[in-house]
Amino acid sequence: MEVHNCMIVFHFLLFVFFKVADCSNVSIIGGKTVKKHQPWMVSIQKNQRHVCGGVLIEKQWVLTAAHCLLQSKKSVTVLIGALSLKKFKDSQRVGILDFKYPTTYNQKTNQDDIMLIKLNKKVKVKPIQIPKGEKDIPTGKTCVVMGWGTTDSKVMSPSDELQMLEVTVMNRKRCNLFYSEYFEITGDMMCAGSMETNRGTCWCKHSSKLRSKKSVVGVVSRSKGCGDPKKPTVYTFLSKRHISWIKSILKKQFNSTTF
Repeated sequence: MEVHNCMIVFHFLLFVFFKVADCSNVSIIGGKTVKKHQPWMVSIQKNQRHVCGGVLIEKQWVLTAAHCLLQSKKSVTVLIGALSLKKFKDSQRVGILDFKYPTTYNQKTNQDDIMLIKLNKKVKVKPIQIPKGEKDIPTGKTCVVMGWGTTDSKVMSPSDELQMLEVTVMNRKRCNLFYSEYFEITGDMMCAGSMETNRGTCWCKHSSKLRSKKSVVGVVSRSKGCGDPKKPTVYTFLSKRHISWIKSILKKQFNSTTF
């Protein structure tokens, strides 16, 4: 099987707006501990406690999901480049100026579940790229999930170590069969899951990023079940619309010290 070097980033949510999975924390069931430093990986934290994951896409900008709504900037920091939430080697903590998500974001339909966070300063870290234009990931391609979460569906305490797991991209039409009673899988979304039992991800309080060939192509949005190969995870796909939105925000705010 060809591995299409994709990456997904998991996190916790402060608030649950739409719940279809029976779990209380983000899970990466059957994953492995990440050993290699991932400088663009971030942990978004409230009072130095992990809330959401994300990726650094510019030296002052983090990409995450809108369902990770922070509501307040107070006591929010971003931990950049950490492999462990307890050991801070090769990492740095930075404050934030503000966050922004599309006015079209819909909690019920998952439309435009994407968010940008502006840091209070530029960091000396090489960001991960976003695509210059829309590039769909073909059905059957293998991607890699990364994040902090429980590794056992029966034990819901999260891991402090960064985890990774390979998942396979699923056809949107097939994926829609699992979610049609909740929302429609549109061209602005994509689906992926593990083909093995007891391997996979579940959603309750998290979101994620999907990376292809060292560029981010999606953000985790929703899932049904934990570690079930028949229940894929839904991602906000970095479609032409989403890429245009990101670029417009970066262009307007790139050199400003406020939001």
